[in-house]
Amino acid sequence: MSLIKALRISGADVLPLIEGGKGVAVSNGVSAGAWAAAGGVGTFSGVNADFIDELGRRVPLIYRGRTRRERHDELMEHSIKGGVSQARIAHDLAGNRGRIHMNVLWEMAGCERVLHGVLEQAKGLIHGITCGAGMPYKLSEIAAQYDVYYHPIVSSGRAFRALWKRAYHRFSDWLGSVVYEDPWLAGGHNGLSNNENPKEPEPAYTRVRELRQTMRGFGLERTPIIMAGGVWWLREWHDWIDNDELGPIAFQFGTRPLLTQESPIPEVWKRRLTSLLPGDVLLQRFSPTGFYSSAVKNDFMHGLIERSGRQVSFSEAADDEFDYAFKLNARGKEVFLRTADAPRVADWAELGFTQPMRTPDDTLIFVSPAEARQIKRDQADCMGCLSQCLFSNWATTETHTTGRLPDPRSFCIQKTLQEISHGGDVDNNLMFAGHNVFKFREDPFYANGFVPTVRQLVQRILSGN
Repeated sequence: MSLIKALRISGADVLPLIEGGKGVAVSNGVSAGAWAAAGGVGTFSGVNADFIDELGRRVPLIYRGRTRRERHDELMEHSIKGGVSQARIAHDLAGNRGRIHMNVLWEMAGCERVLHGVLEQAKGLIHGITCGAGMPYKLSEIAAQYDVYYHPIVSSGRAFRALWKRAYHRFSDWLGSVVYEDPWLAGGHNGLSNNENPKEPEPAYTRVRELRQTMRGFGLERTPIIMAGGVWWLREWHDWIDNDELGPIAFQFGTRPLLTQESPIPEVWKRRLTSLLPGDVLLQRFSPTGFYSSAVKNDFMHGLIERSGRQVSFSEAADDEFDYAFKLNARGKEVFLRTADAPRVADWAELGFTQPMRTPDDTLIFVSPAEARQIKRDQADCMGCLSQCLFSNWATTETHTTGRLPDPRSFCIQKTLQEISHGGDVDNNLMFAGHNVFKFREDPFYANGFVPTVRQLVQRILSGN
């Protein structure tokens, strides 16, 4: 017997089970269409989606532009084609069941451009847009223009209040739900504010109750809240269901759908999911977006941690604090370190980390010459995938720059996410996951290497398990 009842989402009564969006080809039209066909809400990623041609072949994007601006325009056009193709696949597979949503990140470059391009060309195929990673004030206006529902992703009632008062109250008829994403448990980019401690999680129930109170103040007592982050077995959320204090609640699954037959991630990634242990996911701030994010502690993540650990402050001029002269490059350019840091720099050099690189925060990190070359190459190859990138200093402004030094402590997120989602090394690329990913190992549903179809997973979830 199901623990939950149908709920009206994006204009239809569906199972209140939502497939999490997940960026860069990690949820696509196949997975979204299968989830909708099972009666829920399928979500494909509209973040640089794979373009599938009329013969079912993935068309890779080969950049031909010589400048970042030219490559950015190529990426935007390819992303629109990709989003449209994924919407068509999802719609066809859904068979008029469930709902189809597209997920985007507000801080991805050209988000508005991609939304307009996809929604214009895929009319009638997409029922809702989910959007987080920033404050998407214009989301409501864009969605209403194309008669689709919008589902903002927030991590606090305060954030939703700001969105509502500035923009959403003008397009309230198209507000499909509010997605509460637990910033301490969800995978990928999270909405931790500067006032919140990443090491001190706050109870989801309290924060969702506050969100509902905020929404009731705006007359939104029947608008669903979608709980995202940390959801695995519905039996653990029994007291949330039919709870008058919380109102209508749906549940989003981001990590669990990764291990399904329809999931587009490579088999090696699927196998890795079943080996992870509690504590194998790290909440950190290496992303070039500047947001916190949660990712698996693999060699890639350990490399970023160690790189930032080889870091010292410096000054352009000598003073009482910075009194140790240090040659910055072969041309003899000198900066000044603290004398106490000199032995550490010498130790790093002994280990081969001889190349200093400036950061925007008046520090130097020390890397190997090969690593320095790769960092500089990745920065030069920037294709402008974010609205603002800490790593390359690209920005979607008239000057196309943030005005700050590129930050070598970060990385090219487009490069690594494209690589891992298309068969790259799972040890040496960024692997996003929610903090409950270790439950694949513990859940008897996945015993003996069983990989369910989406329909089997949905039926399992409905049982409470």
